[in-house]
Amino acid sequence: MMLQLTSPQSLFFMSATCLFKFLKLTKSFCGINPLADKIGPTMAVLRHDINQNIQRLEMVHESDPSLNSNLVEILKKEASEGNARKAKSCSKAFLWLTRSMDFTVALFQNLARDPEQSMVEAVEESYNLTLKPWHGWISSAALKVALKLVPDNKTFTNLLMGKEDNYETLKEQMHTFISLLLPFLEEIHSILRVYNLDRLKST
Repeated sequence: MMLQLTSPQSLFFMSATCLFKFLKLTKSFCGINPLADKIGPTMAVLRHDINQNIQRLEMVHESDPSLNSNLVEILKKEASEGNARKAKSCSKAFLWLTRSMDFTVALFQNLARDPEQSMVEAVEESYNLTLKPWHGWISSAALKVALKLVPDNKTFTNLLMGKEDNYETLKEQMHTFISLLLPFLEEIHSILRVYNLDRLKST
């Protein structure tokens, strides 16, 4: 599989409260890997936002790794100081990175469930389910234009697969990652709900 993700075994040891591990997973799954590039220019803005949010959390972690190792403590601190909803808060970076992973999982689910579905439909359906409810009209309008540049299904699938892979292997791998990531994302969303971050929209 050309799309290199975190190994399934390592996900069993992931904790949504560990900032370093969360960043490692996010980079592997939807930040640094070329998934957004493979979809085409459609997700260029999303990819840019992902990288910015990763950098924001990395800076906080690197400023004091021992103090800023626990995401819950960071969220708690920002909430107590009234900074959680500010544009450049770690809380918002955490929220939008989570939503980016939601989008990626939804896209994999669509592709694995219905290989005949067009990429345009798969991307649009995934976006509508995970990101559109929280985006403003500008982002939503931009997506409609960018969808015209999405590659066809066969091209995208071939880009994901290695030379010796076939579609059944790819489908099995996607199912594996989905099954392992969903519980992890559920844990993250429960944390976001505790700090009243789960309903925030972009401004």
